[in-house]
Amino acid sequence: MHAKVTAFLDDRRIAAGERGVVTREIEERFPDALGAIRVFDDASGRVTDLDYWDAGRTAPEPRGRGRPRLGVTAREVTLLPRQWEWLAAQPGGASATLRRLVDEARKGEGRDDPRRRRDAAYHFMQATCGDRRGYEEALRALYQGDLARFDTLVVGWPGDVRAYLSRLLGA
Repeated sequence: MHAKVTAFLDDRRIAAGERGVVTREIEERFPDALGAIRVFDDASGRVTDLDYWDAGRTAPEPRGRGRPRLGVTAREVTLLPRQWEWLAAQPGGASATLRRLVDEARKGEGRDDPRRRRDAAYHFMQATCGDRRGYEEALRALYQGDLARFDTLVVGWPGDVRAYLSRLLGA
């Protein structure tokens, strides 16, 4: 799955979508404004960097252990002996069990998680809205779960900013 991002120039949303597509769009449409563009990861609301002028290149295929053609790279995991024993006794062995455990844990981190959505909105607001009227009160309403008050407090903010906050919050 490719990471989705949203780019802003001042208070205007200028691009949104998969990271590579947004990177190329910004390079083509805004080559002189690259330093002024802020890009946000749609999953976390945090500022993220794009690798301008390098989007078309592909990284060399990793070498070493693992199954690189399948996207699998070998890494080190440190566990206690009793944990290794438990893993070894599981059907499919340690690697299969770890993959299953990680996949199950990730299911709980879905986009429908209200805490994750609230934190994403907070990170975006922290990066872009700190000097806006009602910012602190809006943060309090956000963390109190009072979205009606939150909407009232941000009504005077630029439309693209409000729309992105709404999207982050899952509205």
